[in-house]
Amino acid sequence: MSTPTFTELGLPKTLVDTLAEQGVTSPFPIQAATLPHSLAGRDVLGRGRTGSGKTYGFVLPVLARLAEGPTRRRPGRPRALVLAPTRELATQIEASFLPLAKPLGLKVTTIFGGVSPNPQITRLRDGVDIVVACPGRLADHMRAGEAKLDHVEITVLDEADHMADLGFLPDVRRIMAETPERGQRLLFSATLDAGVDVLVKRFMHDPVTHSVDSAQSPVSTMRHHVLHLEETHRLPVLIDLTAAPGRTLVFTRTKHRAKQLTRKLMASGVPAVELHGNLGQTARTRNLEAFASGAAKTLVATDIAARGIHVDDVTLVIHADPPVEHKAYLHRSGRTARAGASGTVVTLMTDAQIGDVRDLTRKAGIKPTTTQLGPGHPLLSELAPGERSFTASPRRPIVDTRPKRVTASGEAIPAKGEDEDRPAGRGRGGRGGRGRGPSAGGRGASDGGARRGGSSDGRSRQPRAEGDRRGAGAGQGRRAAESTGRHEGVAKSGQGRRGAAESQPRRGSGAAKSQSGRAQSSRNQSGGAPARRGGAAAFSSGTRAGSRRSR
Repeated sequence: MSTPTFTELGLPKTLVDTLAEQGVTSPFPIQAATLPHSLAGRDVLGRGRTGSGKTYGFVLPVLARLAEGPTRRRPGRPRALVLAPTRELATQIEASFLPLAKPLGLKVTTIFGGVSPNPQITRLRDGVDIVVACPGRLADHMRAGEAKLDHVEITVLDEADHMADLGFLPDVRRIMAETPERGQRLLFSATLDAGVDVLVKRFMHDPVTHSVDSAQSPVSTMRHHVLHLEETHRLPVLIDLTAAPGRTLVFTRTKHRAKQLTRKLMASGVPAVELHGNLGQTARTRNLEAFASGAAKTLVATDIAARGIHVDDVTLVIHADPPVEHKAYLHRSGRTARAGASGTVVTLMTDAQIGDVRDLTRKAGIKPTTTQLGPGHPLLSELAPGERSFTASPRRPIVDTRPKRVTASGEAIPAKGEDEDRPAGRGRGGRGGRGRGPSAGGRGASDGGARRGGSSDGRSRQPRAEGDRRGAGAGQGRRAAESTGRHEGVAKSGQGRRGAAESQPRRGSGAAKSQSGRAQSSRNQSGGAPARRGGAAAFSSGTRAGSRRSR
């Protein structure tokens, strides 16, 4: 049976022509299955593995239905709402909407944390047809009266299972409860587990379910390899693989590991950038653009990049740290071999990880090829073919360049905007450390709330996550440093430099003798201003100990 065309599925000619201009002429299976029902106004439940084309599965019917409808946009009252779990996914969904929406005269905007709310408020007041949002910041705008959902005709939940995994279901339920009861709802997910079922039963009316290429479906164009190696060989093997031509996506378990590994790759001459929750939005966007443009051919990321992030021609995915859950393995791996392309997935495994990796691949339904090897093994050239190349003078990593303000303790923190989007209900807004919200004028999280680890209204926090969460930014880095002594997340450009500012040792001590030259060169004798670049090197465990004694 031949696949129907977009015209046969019922898309208007304007959309079909615009798709053709972009080289999209025939629908993917998930699109062909869902479009007849979604265009007819039915609630649709679509399941498909990552890379199966789910985004156009809801983008196309939303645009088609809004273009044909008689309603016109009104200030603060969008006509369609798309909820996404992370900023990066929200941005990519907007990018899918924009070229198709313009010929139809429809306006699209994104709403998420990590940036000033004021431009978002301006766009809402001007009137938009489609809002693509992360739950936390959208809830802020709703409480401030800047966004009302009573005119939403279509509500879309993308990556609904990931939304449930991150603990956003309470926020999502509150947001969806504000949309019209009989509005159309489209829910797309890689899996339809118990968390997603809660939303289906509460908000969907007689949905049509389509399952195409589930998360457990094998991808014929994807090769899976496990490289059994010694711990000391992990970095040399990783350098060998990432120095090959083509784009490589490397996954780590923690933000600190991502930052550390990026620096080691760059020190070895491999152009690399990092992507994780401790970066501000500007740095995250710039790093992702650098990877997409080819300026950096390696992206080192946490699971924040495992869902929804699409970059063309990622030929190799490397699990530098094997994930904990099999779903994470599948979604990480899904960044390659997308839309029919081929790709290779490599997992680095030490002796201590044999049992975990065996369970992981079994649950994921993967039968990888396992090879015990070390640096220089011929298989490395097969997995990542091509001549290895290294930069003569490695670039410095792109870091958070947002304006900083300095606290009384000498700590540099973002001067404006929120560090991360986060679940709703986390404060009343205002100034001077009284919480956050649109009324806060774009200020960051309160220092008091961050140190207490609780919300400003006294309620306990929900579990943290890397994506659309409040605690994943600089505030989390401060809490981690204060509560555990680790400096994961503290080594941002401004925060790392404060090591010298806080390292003014007592007179006559050994630390004073060893650090006096650096303290003078930092010109930081006048009240806790951040030290200059040279001070970052002084931020060692010994320096921190001297700093505590001096205080």
